[in-house]
Amino acid sequence: MSASEFQEILTAESDFLKPLAIHLTHDTSMAEDLYQETLYRALANQEKYQAGSNLKAWLYTIMKNIFINDYRRKRKHWTIFDSTTATLAADHPSRSGRNAGESNLRYAEIRKQVDTLPEIFRKPFLLYFQGFKYEEIARMLREPLGTIKSRIHFARKMLKARISQSEQIWLSASAS
Repeated sequence: MSASEFQEILTAESDFLKPLAIHLTHDTSMAEDLYQETLYRALANQEKYQAGSNLKAWLYTIMKNIFINDYRRKRKHWTIFDSTTATLAADHPSRSGRNAGESNLRYAEIRKQVDTLPEIFRKPFLLYFQGFKYEEIARMLREPLGTIKSRIHFARKMLKARISQSEQIWLSASAS
């Protein structure tokens, strides 16, 4: 099947995706983005479509997978910034909450340490932190999968060492 034939079939058969996207996202703007991303991925992967098979089922699967992956990425992102201590403090009013200023300073220190990482480690680490999968990062940066995994591992290791060192300095300074 030629690219133009595939595009014609795709255009004719893709209308059912719009209501499905709205049903999944409950947001018109996000639904439009999901619809466009689905069509883009279908066009980018047209060689994976087997002529004669159910195009609607194939497109539905693509859309569903995009939606699920985006949901997981957002959930992972929000989990990282989850304010569990605030929730616990609200559930148990007798407990005292953490000092927000201290948390802000800690976040600023971590961010500063991330910014000082060498570019080859910082870029994949930040993408991973944003919720992208190793394979997606490897594709975006055009690097082998093993290289990406190693760089993220070493970035974590460097950050752990640097943050531990800065905490020791901070604790010795506050003890004085």
